Amino acid sequence: MRSRVVITGLGCVTPLGGTPEQTWDGLVRGRSGVGPLTLFDASRYPVRIAAQVRNWSLSDVGADPAPWEHAPRQTTFALGAALDAARRAGLPDDRVDPVRFGVYLGCGEAFEDFPSFIQSVADVGATGTVDTSRFLRAALRVFDPEAETYYEPNSPAGQLASLLGAQGPNVNCIAACVSSAQAIGTAARMIRRGEVDVMLAGGAHSTIHPFGLTGFQRLSTLSTRNDDPEHAARPFDRDRDGFVIGEGGAAFVLESLDHARRRGAEIWAELTGYGSAQDAYRITDTHPEGRGTVAAIRRALADARLNPDQIGYVNAHGTATQLNDRIETIAFKQALGAHAYNVPISSTKSMLGHATTACAAIELAVCILALRNGVVPPTINLDHPDEGCDLDYVPHTARDLHCRHVLSDSIGFGGQNAALIVSRFEDAVRSASHRRFVA
Repeated sequence: MRSRVVITGLGCVTPLGGTPEQTWDGLVRGRSGVGPLTLFDASRYPVRIAAQVRNWSLSDVGADPAPWEHAPRQTTFALGAALDAARRAGLPDDRVDPVRFGVYLGCGEAFEDFPSFIQSVADVGATGTVDTSRFLRAALRVFDPEAETYYEPNSPAGQLASLLGAQGPNVNCIAACVSSAQAIGTAARMIRRGEVDVMLAGGAHSTIHPFGLTGFQRLSTLSTRNDDPEHAARPFDRDRDGFVIGEGGAAFVLESLDHARRRGAEIWAELTGYGSAQDAYRITDTHPEGRGTVAAIRRALADARLNPDQIGYVNAHGTATQLNDRIETIAFKQALGAHAYNVPISSTKSMLGHATTACAAIELAVCILALRNGVVPPTINLDHPDEGCDLDYVPHTARDLHCRHVLSDSIGFGGQNAALIVSRFEDAVRSASHRRFVA
């Protein structure tokens, strides 16, 4: 019999706040985290808005920010979310065997300092002169061996292992926008197989820098509503024009149920299902029928031993690009059947923006909070539903939620797809609902 996997700690850093409570309060109020981009001078860019994490520091979770002053933003978000999750789970704990305690994150590339160096090089080529001081500072920053350790995508996982004494598996996943979903799902499978007792899993990222902004602009995926940032992110709306670039992080302490019981840990929810699939279509385009999304959701349902009609809420990937929203709607209808028309579905990217490799972890946190609080967060800015997006996308206003199982859907560049299911924890072994399941 496989081990049940429960969530005993949760932390998140988002454009709506540096704690789960602050983020949740903003979500249920329908508050947008999108505003003018201020992390660098974007005045010459076609896009000048972003969902930034503002007015937050590692000191907010009781950590000294000084050692991380020059670390990339994703590292501080990962540390902040993970240390908060660990604190809520009662870690470090002498009852946790360090060699059976691992870390699995989904963090991406960090290019925050590279643009300054490249701009310095460009200045030399354009003018034949150079501000020597500026050039050397930029070059030394980029090529400093100590800085390099911060900028590797796997750095946050390694830093957390050192801080928490986690001597077990230490892995980072880079799979575009499904990175943290795959990290969380794979970490849960490691616990189920008995390889470890505890995993700290999640993800963090920030692409709010010139490289990130330029790349997404060239793909024509970003909203250009610079004069109306709060209404820029419009998933499933007829007038949507792309996503808003975001940032942040979320982390979870996953444990086997037996281990959590022995520690007397509080259980937030149970991670019951995970599915992953590949479109095998095009690198930048989702399959027109969403076949990878359909397969991932079906695999997550099979893993959780649930029927589609047992899902009470879906947090959609919901990027607000023309293709994603229509194809995701098609995929929901195929994966959930007639129940797709009955289940409330919302895109919290309408408030949080798109945090790339971190988005799946943040949205799983939203799912857990929805279960715990009995509320479905809304999709804001959904004024004129697209006729091709005809499901219940919970426009504008939060709703009461009474269910046991919720699903988070994630879709990424390269054809990656992943789905996670979290369930309200019940102490008794599930059986009756499983007998209805048809694989």
